[in-house]
Amino acid sequence: MRLSCKVAAALLCLGSLLLLYLLAGSAAAPPRPPSAPARPAAPLARRQPRLSRSPPRRNPAGGKFANARKPGEQKHSKEPSSLQCMHLAVVACGDRLEETLIMLKSAVLFSNRRLCFHIFAEDSLKPEFEKKLKEWPSSYTKKFEYNIYPITFSVGNAQEWKKLFKPCAAQRLFLPVILKDVDSLLYVDTDVLFLRPIDDIWHILKEFNSTQLAAMAPEHEIPKIGWYSRFARHPYYGTTGVNSGVMLMNLTRIRNTQFKNSMIPSGLTWEEMLYPLYQKYKNYITWGDQDLLNIIFYFNPECLYVFPCQWNYRPDHCMYGSNCKGAEEEGVSILHGNRGVYHDDKQPTFKALYEVIRDFPFEDNLFQSLYYPLQSKFLDTVHTLCGRIPQVFLKQIEKTMKKVYENRVIVYLGANHRY
Repeated sequence: MRLSCKVAAALLCLGSLLLLYLLAGSAAAPPRPPSAPARPAAPLARRQPRLSRSPPRRNPAGGKFANARKPGEQKHSKEPSSLQCMHLAVVACGDRLEETLIMLKSAVLFSNRRLCFHIFAEDSLKPEFEKKLKEWPSSYTKKFEYNIYPITFSVGNAQEWKKLFKPCAAQRLFLPVILKDVDSLLYVDTDVLFLRPIDDIWHILKEFNSTQLAAMAPEHEIPKIGWYSRFARHPYYGTTGVNSGVMLMNLTRIRNTQFKNSMIPSGLTWEEMLYPLYQKYKNYITWGDQDLLNIIFYFNPECLYVFPCQWNYRPDHCMYGSNCKGAEEEGVSILHGNRGVYHDDKQPTFKALYEVIRDFPFEDNLFQSLYYPLQSKFLDTVHTLCGRIPQVFLKQIEKTMKKVYENRVIVYLGANHRY
């Protein structure tokens, strides 16, 4: 009897424990209804990718979907600044073919970023430009692209404009009208040589304030011996006027500005202003389009940025004694051989630079085939005032060539290191 009671008590305890276990399990995870299919519920399906064996990589700089490609992203992605084009414009007529090619050569030799040349030329010169440019080695032609345009004037008498001062020089006045798709450019005369990368003067565009839309250098450093301050019969910018042989332009701003003028009380657009301005002052101007630019910026001085003389270094800066402090300190950045000094013996220092760049073989060593011959030629120019300051002409070009050499060595070593 006692044994039966003990067995019954033990069974009762075991039954109680089993009942408690089943009740606890039911509270933690209720059983599925018999009719439910054997698959995960919908909310769990959304989390399925997190449980996959190969989860998508996340961009450390972004969120969960940073690595996803957006529609059209590749097409509209912004081009790196190092690949953007620097626009260079020049106007060539008559016998200016060689000068123009040597100027373009100096630009390509030293510049870092890609260049876009806008060459305005007479129809007879177009095939000559195309032929000569195709002869350049591919290592240099890949650094630029070019377009050749006919000489055109959108307002006024074309023959009048064409004969204003130098042949076709007035074409530069119409660049904002013709190159409608170009935002900014550097215009230079054919008799210009670059002694440092165009990249450096291109950076000046970023220094413009909200009203400035063009940049030029003073015509002279000393007002009492400057041409405009002594002889001009028309308004001109500042105390010495400006020289337009090297002119940096924000074409977008020029197209969108209403210019103050001496003809009507209200403003005029650039194109509206050109021909009436010429008609009013044509009997008083000597230097053609440069005089017209001086008149424009006399009435609109807030629109002009004036850069220092080393960016437009001319014989006037040394033939009567050195008067360009910027060049004395930093060296000549852009050489402007006006007055035909590349082709006579009046200023042999300027002629030496022109001939050395002209004769330099593209693929040769810059120091051996350009810098050392230049030093040698300068020894024959010490009888002139310009020739007595060779460091002014050599300082910047030496610095530039060292930089070009260093870049080539780094690229070469980097290529070898990869292998």
